[in-house]
Amino acid sequence: MIDDGTGLLTIGELARATGLTVRTIRYWSDEGALPPVGRSTGGYRLYDAGSVARLEPIRTLRELGLGLDDVREVLAGERTVAEVAAAHVAALDARIRSLRATRAVLSSGARRGSTAEETTLTNKLARLSAAERGRIIQEFADEMFHGLDTADPDIRERMRGLAAGLPDDPAPEQVDAWVEPAEMIQDPEFRAHMRGVAEFNAADGGVRAGASMWFAKRVVELAGRARERGIAPEAPQAEEVLRDLLGDADRTAVLERLRASFGDRVARYRELMAIVRGAGPREEFAWVVAALRARAGS
Repeated sequence: MIDDGTGLLTIGELARATGLTVRTIRYWSDEGALPPVGRSTGGYRLYDAGSVARLEPIRTLRELGLGLDDVREVLAGERTVAEVAAAHVAALDARIRSLRATRAVLSSGARRGSTAEETTLTNKLARLSAAERGRIIQEFADEMFHGLDTADPDIRERMRGLAAGLPDDPAPEQVDAWVEPAEMIQDPEFRAHMRGVAEFNAADGGVRAGASMWFAKRVVELAGRARERGIAPEAPQAEEVLRDLLGDADRTAVLERLRASFGDRVARYRELMAIVRGAGPREEFAWVVAALRARAGS
């Protein structure tokens, strides 16, 4: 305490009184969290009893991981501790998700014996922020359907869903499965192929909204039941399944549409994304394509 009857403390005395270092207090003071109440005749910072009291909440909030901007806002009454804590919980959750993804990437690389280049690429893809993932997905969907007002809106939504990112706590096999489709989404050739699928879908001048979703559900239901019963696509019993599914529709046209929409690369994409989502691959469409091919002689 300086000997002038004011009861003010130098920064060194404040450090000794609180157990903090001079360097820490000076930093907090420079950043505006603990402004000095005055200056000595020699120009040194001076603090009072209020400064001592103010240091304890600053120390507590800093130990909880809050930045000095947040600390200043709390001490100024601009934000409550609860509000700041909620924001930091969200930030910690994001950090935990990132660490989990990194752990999964390293586990995958260790298991596969990946090169440094492969591990770097995988890590970059796995740790895409939600905003970056959303941007990639949106660009992918926009490029597919730009100018195709007659394309079934259900297909648009399904393609956005297929471009899902990694889950919060991915298993190594999910990381492996995410790398390839993430690259596919950004591959100009694949995007061009998917654009062709969308153009084919819209070429007939318009599909009734919801028609493709209804058809997809029927495929899953009927072909899935046939597969459970062990009916092979080329078996005679498969004919009944096709009749129930297609009715009097032109089977050649249906096969052409399915080939365009569910080609090898698209099928691979769907298979990988099913793994990313933690689900098994859907093989019903492949069963229908095989059944139609068997009857078309191709």
